[in-house]
Amino acid sequence: MSQPTSASALDTESYGFLRDYIHRQSGILLDDDKHYLLEARLMPVVEDLHLPSLMALCQALKSSDAPLRKRVVEAMTTHETLFFRDSTPFEALKKELLPRILHERAATRRIRIWCAAASSGQEPYSLAMLLLEAGFSGWTIEILGTDISDQILSRARGGKFMQLEVNRGLPAQYLVKYFEREGLEWRIKDSIQKMVRFEQADLRQAPRGSGYDFVFCRNVLIYFDIPTKKQILERIRQSLTPGGYLVLGSAESTLGLDEVFERVAVGNARFYQAPK
Repeated sequence: MSQPTSASALDTESYGFLRDYIHRQSGILLDDDKHYLLEARLMPVVEDLHLPSLMALCQALKSSDAPLRKRVVEAMTTHETLFFRDSTPFEALKKELLPRILHERAATRRIRIWCAAASSGQEPYSLAMLLLEAGFSGWTIEILGTDISDQILSRARGGKFMQLEVNRGLPAQYLVKYFEREGLEWRIKDSIQKMVRFEQADLRQAPRGSGYDFVFCRNVLIYFDIPTKKQILERIRQSLTPGGYLVLGSAESTLGLDEVFERVAVGNARFYQAPK
């Protein structure tokens, strides 16, 4: 049921409070004209809590405990994802970098990848399947998926996807090979799930370990202000092994944010390499 206009209306002071609150809690930066986005994301929280309006939510947040703060942050977090989203970097890995790593790491047979905005798991699971298809079976494979939202990570750990989700980007042969049908859903097989570990993490905090060969942080930096972008990139760089690669979204770049990374062309993709 649609809410009355008054319930979703925000005065200047309340909008400013919510914008600053969300930035403080998550690093997400909203422009001055994103009233519609706040309304769309937060009105379901207002309705679920039986509050009269968004302004009442503001008052609740001023004296709230952790659960309400967490709900607001999760409501404002974008979780758009799909299997093999933007195939270009996956093709570059498959054709250029993974064959090289197979040869160079023949003695240690270990590879580590961090997906820094894992959402419901499609990206790290895509990488797990790609590694097996590329000949990494029998290697020590560590794929870490992190996200700020515990709720979305719970879905990722379950490894279950609706028909619409497996129809988006997943090759048919991979569906047959790596998934099992469970009622109306598809569950990814244990052989893939055991390759991926999920943890809750805020990208503004300390990096999740070090020694990663690849860090995927795609379509995330666009939500942060410049100082936060610089902070995140520095910490990601510290988490990479010497010569490791950062993978950003197609519209993102380290230009003007971190001049230590070297931009390199890998096939048709742009990767950002840490110092060797």
